[in-house]
Amino acid sequence: MNNIKEEVKKKIIEYSNENYLNKYIKSEFLTDKGDANIYLNIAKREELFDKRTVRPQIDLMDDIYKYIDIKSSILSNDIQLNLHILNTKLKKEEQEKVCSLIKEHYGMELYKVGREYKETKDRIYKLLVIGLFFLGLYMILYYTFNSKLFIEILGFMFSFTLWESFDSFIFSLSNIKKQREDITQKLLMDIYFDKKDID
Repeated sequence: MNNIKEEVKKKIIEYSNENYLNKYIKSEFLTDKGDANIYLNIAKREELFDKRTVRPQIDLMDDIYKYIDIKSSILSNDIQLNLHILNTKLKKEEQEKVCSLIKEHYGMELYKVGREYKETKDRIYKLLVIGLFFLGLYMILYYTFNSKLFIEILGFMFSFTLWESFDSFIFSLSNIKKQREDITQKLLMDIYFDKKDID
C-alpha cells in the first residue's frame, strides 16, 4: 500500500511540472524556427466537409475544429501555428475553400468572444456604479437613519455589487482575454496541404 502511495507521489512530481510539458511540446510540436506544427490526417474527402451543410453555409466537420483546439490548447498563444492537412487530394479551389472556412470559423469565434468581452466590461461598469451608489447611500443614512435593518440591507447591497464587479474584472475579463488570444492564434495559423503522410 505504501509503495503505491510513493509511486503515485513520484508520478505526480514527474508529470506535473513545466519541464515535462516543455519537453513534450518540443518533441511533438516545435520546429527549428520555433513555430508549431499540427498534423491532421484525412483519409477521405468525406471526413473534411460536413454533409449537412450546403452552400453558402458549407462548413467543415466539427471534429476538425475540436482537434485543432485540443492540439493547440497546450501551446503558448505566442507561438505561430502551422496546420498540415495530410493525405488530401483536393483541388486547388477546394484547398482555398478549406482555408477560407477555417479562417471564417475562428473569425466568428473571435467576434463572439469580443462581444462577450464588451458585455462583461459593461456589466462591470454598471455593477461598480450601482455599488458606489449604495455605498454613498449607506454612508449618508448610517448617520441619519435609525433603522438598523435598512442600513444592513444597504451594506449588503454595496458589498455584493462591488464584490461582483471586482470578481468579474479579475477573473471573467482575464479568462475572456485569454480566450481571445487563443482564438487569434488559430486565426493567424498557416495551412498546408500535404499529399503524403509525414514520417
